[in-house]
Amino acid sequence: MLKRVHFRSPVLPYLLVAPQIVITLIFFIWPAAQALYFSVQRQDAFGLSVVFVGLENFADLLDDPLYLNAFEVTVVFSLATAALSMGLSLLLAVMADGALRARTGYQSLLIWPYAIAPAVAGILWLFMFNPTVGILAYVIRSFGVDWNYLLRGDQAMMLVIVAAAWKQISYNFLFFLAGLQSIPRSLIEAAAIDGAGPAKRFWTIVFPLLSPTTFFLLVVNVVYAFFDTFGIIHAVTRGGPARATETLVYKVFSDGFIGLDLGGSAAQSVILMVIVVGLTVVQFRYVERRVQY
Repeated sequence: MLKRVHFRSPVLPYLLVAPQIVITLIFFIWPAAQALYFSVQRQDAFGLSVVFVGLENFADLLDDPLYLNAFEVTVVFSLATAALSMGLSLLLAVMADGALRARTGYQSLLIWPYAIAPAVAGILWLFMFNPTVGILAYVIRSFGVDWNYLLRGDQAMMLVIVAAAWKQISYNFLFFLAGLQSIPRSLIEAAAIDGAGPAKRFWTIVFPLLSPTTFFLLVVNVVYAFFDTFGIIHAVTRGGPARATETLVYKVFSDGFIGLDLGGSAAQSVILMVIVVGLTVVQFRYVERRVQY
């Protein structure tokens, strides 16, 4: 039977949740309301001339080929980052879970990158792939590949995908490892006794039981790729070359803080918010049906 908590004072429950409500209002509700307000206006860089334009900013964005290019770049970048980070995290979690010796050491080393700021992670990969002094760039050129991400958009995209996925691997690893350790060993041992090999045991027993964790990480990684990778892109490529790595969130920054198009930038942020909310709803409505709790 579920026990309910009763407070003697009717004010105490509201006082306990008040800090979270204040934080939500200041850092989420208020900025979102401001974005909606500015998205229907057109103003100069100093805010001295403000004109109400309704949905004109949104119509201009949908007709802008540069914005459509940013949308395509975001789709490719997000899918590749989520797939790469989750795939490698699951592989590392399986290897760490099966290690008998130094398991704690493996776990500690693999979660360190999560403590690094996105901009710092981008700078680390930038140094390693720098066309002039990067050690990994030297290795790539030794195989006959003309590596220069400053001039080639496909190479720049690959670099930011690798950097963004590496930054997120530690977070995914922790959840996958916790999910693996919660699976009863008796199920796996019973399948092994019945003659199921390691691959069959993983795909028929382990992976289905990890579906709640995988679904949660899918939602988190999509949101991460849309928003939290701004620091990596800004530090490594700044959206170049030729806008090959300009994602939607970076275009919001570029048009708003560099181009000083405050109304268009606010409209972009509203569209980005709607896209992420829509993707989350789709994931919970359709993808969650395949999750086995």
